[in-house]
Amino acid sequence: MTTRTPATPLPPNRPPNRSVPLVHPRALLPLAAASVLLAGCGAEVEEVAEAGAGPVTVQRCGEEVEYTTPRRVVAYEGGSADKLFSLGLVDHVHGYVMPPANPPVSESPWARDYEAVEFLSDDLLNRELVVDAEADLVVAGWNSGFSDQRGITPQILDGIGIQSFMHTESCYNYPGHPERVTPFEGLYADLDRLGRIFGVQERAEELVSGFEERVAAVEEQAPEGDPVPVFLYDSGTDQPFTAGNQVPPNDIIRYAGGENVFGGLEERWTQVGWEPVVEAEPEVVIILDYGDQPAQEKIDFLTSSPAMAEVPAVVEENFFVLDYNEGISGPRNIDGLEKFAEYLRELDR
Repeated sequence: MTTRTPATPLPPNRPPNRSVPLVHPRALLPLAAASVLLAGCGAEVEEVAEAGAGPVTVQRCGEEVEYTTPRRVVAYEGGSADKLFSLGLVDHVHGYVMPPANPPVSESPWARDYEAVEFLSDDLLNRELVVDAEADLVVAGWNSGFSDQRGITPQILDGIGIQSFMHTESCYNYPGHPERVTPFEGLYADLDRLGRIFGVQERAEELVSGFEERVAAVEEQAPEGDPVPVFLYDSGTDQPFTAGNQVPPNDIIRYAGGENVFGGLEERWTQVGWEPVVEAEPEVVIILDYGDQPAQEKIDFLTSSPAMAEVPAVVEENFFVLDYNEGISGPRNIDGLEKFAEYLRELDR
C-alpha cells in the first residue's frame, strides 16, 4: 500500500466552486523608499518605489491594460493571496475572500501575512464586497472569482474604476481575450506581471528563477522508463471531476515523471465518465483535498466502487493526497510537484 498525505508545505495553490461534489477608485499614494520583510520565504528584499511613479502597461489575458500602483488589493482564494505575499506585498493587500471549501489559512507558508490583512468574506466574490472594501485592485481567476453570472467581471470593474488582475492559467477560455500557456508558465507570467505592477520586478525574477531551478531538479530525478499513468480525482460519484491539461496538476504530473490520463483534454477542470478512467488503467490516483469531504472519504469511495475494483491504482492502493492550494495556480504548485515527484520515485511498480 502506498498512501501518503503530504505534510504542511515548506515556505518557498481549487478549481472554481461547482455544483458537482464540486468603487471606489483610489488616488495613487506617494511611496517613500521602504524596506519590506518577506515573511513567506524568510528572505529580506528591499522594495524601493519612487514617489509619483507612473503607470505601467501589463497584459491581462492577452489584453494590454494600464495599471497604477494598488494600495487596497482584494485577493480571492489562496492562490491569489499567496502570489501577492510571495512578492512581499502584504502592505498593499487590504483583505482576502476565502470560501469555506479552502483549507485554513493557518496552514499557509504566509500565515503571518494572512493575519496582517482583513478577512473579508467566506462567500463567493461579488461586486458589492469589493466596492464596500474600497478595493483598487481585485486578483482572481476567470470562472473562479470573476464571473458573468455573478456580475463581477474585469469589464464591469473597469467601468467603476477598480483595477483587476486575472490568473493567466485561467485565461484559456476567457471570452474575447484568451491566452494559452502551460500552467506553470502561467504562474511565472503572473509573478512577472504583478512584479511590474507593484515595482518589485527583481523579487519576481528571483522567485521565478528559483521555481524554474526546482522544477528542473525534479525533472532530472524523474523515474526512468515509461511515464506513470495518473488519474486526478477531484470529486463526483456519478461522474468524476478531474484535471485536463490547462490546470497545474497536469504540469505537476508530467514534470514528476507521470502522465495525466486525461492530459489530452484541452480543458481546465472537467467532468468525465468512469469508463474512460477504467480503460486508462492509472497506476496512481491523486486525490485533490479540499472542502467538507476528507481525502480519506474519497479514497474509501474509490476502493469500494465496483467499477474501479480492477484499476491498478486501486488494487495497489496507490493514492497521493494533493493539497488544494498546491493544485490551483500559486507558488505552492512547486511544493506539490516536489512532494509528488518524491512519491513517484519511491513507488514500487
